Amino acid sequence: MAKNFSTREENYSQWYNDIVKHAQLAENSSVRGSMVIKPYGYAIWETMQKELDRMFKETGHENAYFPLFIPKSFFSKEASHVEGFAKECAVVTHYRLKNGPEGIVVDPDAKLDEELIVRPTSETIIWDTYKRWIQSYRDLPILINQWANVVRWEMRTRLFLRTAEFLWQEGHTAHATETEALAEAKQMLEVYATFAEEWMAIPVLKGTKSPNERFAGALETYCIEAMMQDGKALQAGTSHFLGQNFAKAFDVKFLSKENKLDYVWATSWGVSTRLIGALIMTHSDDNGLVLPPKLAPIQVVIVPIYRKEEELAAISEKVKTIVKQLRSKGISVKYDDSDTRKPGFKFAEYEYKGVPVRLAIGPRDLENGTVEVARRDTLTKDVVAMEGIENHIESLLEQIQINLYTKAEKYRNENSRKVDTWEEFNVEIEKGGFLYAHWDGTPETEQSIKDETKATIRAIPLDAEIEDGKCIYSGKPSKFRVVFARSY
Repeated sequence: MAKNFSTREENYSQWYNDIVKHAQLAENSSVRGSMVIKPYGYAIWETMQKELDRMFKETGHENAYFPLFIPKSFFSKEASHVEGFAKECAVVTHYRLKNGPEGIVVDPDAKLDEELIVRPTSETIIWDTYKRWIQSYRDLPILINQWANVVRWEMRTRLFLRTAEFLWQEGHTAHATETEALAEAKQMLEVYATFAEEWMAIPVLKGTKSPNERFAGALETYCIEAMMQDGKALQAGTSHFLGQNFAKAFDVKFLSKENKLDYVWATSWGVSTRLIGALIMTHSDDNGLVLPPKLAPIQVVIVPIYRKEEELAAISEKVKTIVKQLRSKGISVKYDDSDTRKPGFKFAEYEYKGVPVRLAIGPRDLENGTVEVARRDTLTKDVVAMEGIENHIESLLEQIQINLYTKAEKYRNENSRKVDTWEEFNVEIEKGGFLYAHWDGTPETEQSIKDETKATIRAIPLDAEIEDGKCIYSGKPSKFRVVFARSY
């Protein structure tokens, strides 16, 4: 099945698009730059959402919902925030249509007194709300998360990675002290890193963003960066320490224990459906999608092999027991006994859709008490005993999860290296991967490097070692290395 589609080596971009389309994850909609997330793709997002939601609640957060529309005047209250999002905002100017000579037109008499911005992110509307919620230290901390859609008017789009509208979660918290807010921002970075590594099987680099790459309105942005199979970086999650910027912009003060008025300290943090793009590009191969078992909508598919109806009936009776055993272990399983497609077609389809384990059972297997077990990650097959199959599959799924992480980590390590000169940097950046290099700390130097090579500072590693050196571009002194890469 996969032979009809592009390979990573032939055309990486087309290979990605082919998987999104033919694994039935998403498709382009009639609205420019927007996508339809299909049931199989949405099922992956639902699993991500479920696990992240659990992790958020375990760290004390609650879910709420805030308006999609934000008054334009709110954006002018925090200067760097509006500057960061102004070019991406969709604006609502009217509230009514009417019939005209040539069809439906916007009613010119229905112009809004103040334009509304379709939510690109919710800091402004939320901090306007928090002003009503916060009066004293007893009202703090506020630990809120929102599952929502946002709109950022992208000119160049790619399914899941960059679309005009996308789904995400955004956390917004308010604290009495700087120390508490910083601890919150760092805690949520760890939540994201744990989810990426333990659920998505993606190794991530934890760090902070440079001023040029920092979230608009933040004092510090913490990030996790992942490496895709083409050597490009993908930002997989960010957590922002906002200081008192938004509290001052919206005049959110609280009465402290010392009976003094002070501005509230803030954080925000989020991940989006871009994580599905990260899954695809980290694990998939030329045979299609590869999913880590913990996020696979279908962890095991069972395909009967038969010629006669009575053979199917006997196989189906045995499969009922196997399905019950697997589900008792919390394993999601599908039995595909449809007679409209042959087993070979089913094998190819589920392989392309990344189902971690496939079982095939025929009349001879019933006689021998065996089942054929195929692994998606290694494309290997074994014949194992039906007795205790649920324990074998449970162990196998754990092995696949670990193997995918190990494979991705090995690729990242093999494509991460130190560079010490500008000449070396220019050669190595063409090969892709993470380049650890000295930087003089100035936005001007970072911008020059980006302009000349399309590489940006993806992260200033949290575990960066102090090391005297010289900036690869300016030659000025540097105390540690940062990570450069081209990115999505």
